[in-house]
Amino acid sequence: MSEHRAKSTAKPRHRRRRTALAVGVPLALTAAGSLAYGTDLGLFGADAQAQASAATAAAPAWATASADGFASVDALGQNGTYGGRDGKTVTVKTLADLEKYATASEPYVIVVAATITMDPVGKEIKVQSNKTIVGSGTSGHIVGGGFFLGQGVHNVIIRNLTIRDAYQGVWNDKEHDFDAIQMDGAHHVWIDHNDLRHMADGLIDSRKDTTYLTVSWNKLSQENKAFGIGWTENTTADITIHHNWIRETEQRNPSTDNVAHAHLYNNFLEDVAGTDIKSSYGNYSRGKTNMLLENSYFQGLTNPVVRDATATLVQRGNVFSGTTGKNESGGTGAAWDPKTYYAYTLDKAADVPALLKAGVGPRASIGTTAATASTTAAAATTLTVAADGSGQYRTVQAAVDAVPANNPSRVVISVKPGTYREVVKVPANKPHVTIQGSGASRKDTTIVYGNAAGMTKPDGSGTYGTPGSATVSVQSDDSQVRNLTVTNDFDESRHQDIANQAVALLTQADRIVLDGVIVNGDQDTLELETAAKDKLGRVYIANSYITGNVDFIFGRATVVVDKSVITLKKRWNGTSAGYVTAPSTPGGRKGILINRSSIGGDVTAASFYLGRNWHPSGDTTVDPQTTVRGTTLSAAVKSTPWSDMGGFSWKEDRFAEYQNTGAGAGSASGDRPQLTAAQAADQEVADWLGDWTPTAS
Repeated sequence: MSEHRAKSTAKPRHRRRRTALAVGVPLALTAAGSLAYGTDLGLFGADAQAQASAATAAAPAWATASADGFASVDALGQNGTYGGRDGKTVTVKTLADLEKYATASEPYVIVVAATITMDPVGKEIKVQSNKTIVGSGTSGHIVGGGFFLGQGVHNVIIRNLTIRDAYQGVWNDKEHDFDAIQMDGAHHVWIDHNDLRHMADGLIDSRKDTTYLTVSWNKLSQENKAFGIGWTENTTADITIHHNWIRETEQRNPSTDNVAHAHLYNNFLEDVAGTDIKSSYGNYSRGKTNMLLENSYFQGLTNPVVRDATATLVQRGNVFSGTTGKNESGGTGAAWDPKTYYAYTLDKAADVPALLKAGVGPRASIGTTAATASTTAAAATTLTVAADGSGQYRTVQAAVDAVPANNPSRVVISVKPGTYREVVKVPANKPHVTIQGSGASRKDTTIVYGNAAGMTKPDGSGTYGTPGSATVSVQSDDSQVRNLTVTNDFDESRHQDIANQAVALLTQADRIVLDGVIVNGDQDTLELETAAKDKLGRVYIANSYITGNVDFIFGRATVVVDKSVITLKKRWNGTSAGYVTAPSTPGGRKGILINRSSIGGDVTAASFYLGRNWHPSGDTTVDPQTTVRGTTLSAAVKSTPWSDMGGFSWKEDRFAEYQNTGAGAGSASGDRPQLTAAQAADQEVADWLGDWTPTAS
């Protein structure tokens, strides 16, 4: 879009302002606007990584994910399990700091970035509600102890950690109860992507009616007792256990006692030949448990599936290889379907060993934000791209071209690290496409080109125009871009004779996810449109970086920019002036929401507007909207942060803020509308996205 659009001769509209203006979210993210690009775990640059223990940090890119399975169910006054995402993020490297934040009453995302040794051995930190405890890459180790969640503790996530080595030299230890994770009467807990091993007594204990628990993508090993569930006469608990690799353990694999609904699927139980550890049993449905066991793989176990006469156990699609002894099912309990509680997708049982060997335990990075993403990606068709020829294709566009028209399911184009100088277009007839960098960081894989609106096409058929300048164009519904960088490197300083709009990434479809990406440009960096003016186009952008200077987040789509860093750049001539957003929202639709993010950069103070109202070609039917809320604003933001455009007054459109912080934030005035608490509470992110919940599937 043109920076200097001629003023329209159409009369400005005069209409009554509506009262409901914007969406609401919880607390602001505390990331500073000037943060440098970071890794997938959100530790932004060497300076941030060198900060002292417990320094406030930006949220890891996937630390704010929410749970699947029973932990995702709304119950007991808790809406799913999302841990500490509404609080500050801190990085800890000492036992004192870990205990300080884990036991605090406030919500926290606690990033463990070192090996922390418990003192005394066997210490279990008493975690309080609303916490996410997550390892930074593979460096988060807890040695000689673990975590305890007591009665009523809820909304806790423990992810990406190695918890190990509390063993006291006695195999069936009756004296030392040194578990990795013990829960007594907790609810809404998610234990995911951990390596739990070599403790004293057991690895996980879920006791005393702990419920709405999901245990997923963990490796449990080198232990007498892997996972015990029960210690109650009640039958009220609901538990999901999926995609766990349990090996070299003797008992409680798990032992599931008096659980109302126990859903076990896609687990891999392995009794390793030639070791001193021999299983006594595998999955055990005890007491009055009602268990559904699906698509799991049992290798070499003795008594792989066992049930008490009072319990119910239904088996579907499991594989047994080299097992001996009891393999039971039956019971009189009522049939039940997990899909009445939550959605899930089964992997083929035959694929489970390879899938889990590659996917369980702590990750250097997880390129997706949902727990189900790893399953989905593994089950999807995957095409590999490598510039050096080691993949199926040398260019990203060649892989896109190989996707069949009207493909019914997800196709992942996995792009190996490198720089790909090309233009990529995903056409409208190829939905469900994910373009995903396979490197450890979003910086490892870059797609770059340098077209601009005013450049003449190679065939001489005219200029590219703004949408045509895009480096990457996504025109198909349900498509995604993840874990890579998209850049338009057009050099404005050398081409002041032509229109300088130069789009890095363009979307023209519905239900688009941009997750863990960097989008680089100057003017018109990120164009977010719909397939047609009368069609809906929703875009969810999370854990990402967007850079530019003029109208660099713009278009008519319904957009949420969530937990991201928006970086302001100087102009080609070194001056500081610009606009973050330029919405052209159709009347009756939602526009651009910037939520729990940060806005700043190395530019002059008070030099940037948050946005201006774009009426393409003087269109009086559009109703541009930008809301910025819960966001850190640097001093670069003007005290009067909204601007007119094309002869239309921004005050006649929809521009507002709510609970922003930082040097660039300001109080309510006629030139700076602020939502009331009632207005904010009336519109949440879910209202922006409607009936769509972004996932990796």
